[in-house]
Amino acid sequence: MANKILLTFLAFDLLFLLTGPLLLAVAIIFQPSMSGMSMTVSAAAKLLLQNTPLTVAFFNAGLIFLTFLVSIPSAIFAKQRILLRICSWLLIACALVSLAVGLDIWFSTLQTRSNLGVMWAMQTPMEQSLLQQQFQCCGYLGLNSTSPAFQIDNVCTSVAVATQLVGCVGPFASFANSFLDIVFTSMFGFVGKIDILINSTRARADPD
Repeated sequence: MANKILLTFLAFDLLFLLTGPLLLAVAIIFQPSMSGMSMTVSAAAKLLLQNTPLTVAFFNAGLIFLTFLVSIPSAIFAKQRILLRICSWLLIACALVSLAVGLDIWFSTLQTRSNLGVMWAMQTPMEQSLLQQQFQCCGYLGLNSTSPAFQIDNVCTSVAVATQLVGCVGPFASFANSFLDIVFTSMFGFVGKIDILINSTRARADPD
């Protein structure tokens, strides 16, 4: 039984470690200062990720690496209860941070349209054009509104063409909801993985 608990702990500990580099890579690649990078990711996805708490992702990645380093001796010296307790508290901290990020993103989806309107207005003409090309739309709310005019590009070549296309608010909001659903669901799934690690740690601390 003890060996099964140890194997479960080690398997999920390795998966837990792999989350650290993933978070770190996302935080580095999608921070606003890297906005000039190649558009290998869609303009909308990049914009949405830049408006998530990336600074917290840096912190959480560091916390994950620290927790993994503590988990190694706690796995080897299972009788040292202090190491297991430290590992458990660090795991709880990681879970709380991840849960907070997930809830923050989830709450933002409740006000998608108003949030996207602010984000759209803050973008440069080139960035707005990239969004228009991605969603095949013209302007944020279209021509029949008081929103800023559309950007002339390969999709919106003229006013006549723009009148035939919808504003970007609809397709952008639909994309944002679907995309952010995946992001915060992943964060909640990560919390579930940490819960298994916590339970495995407790089981190792009290094998009876």
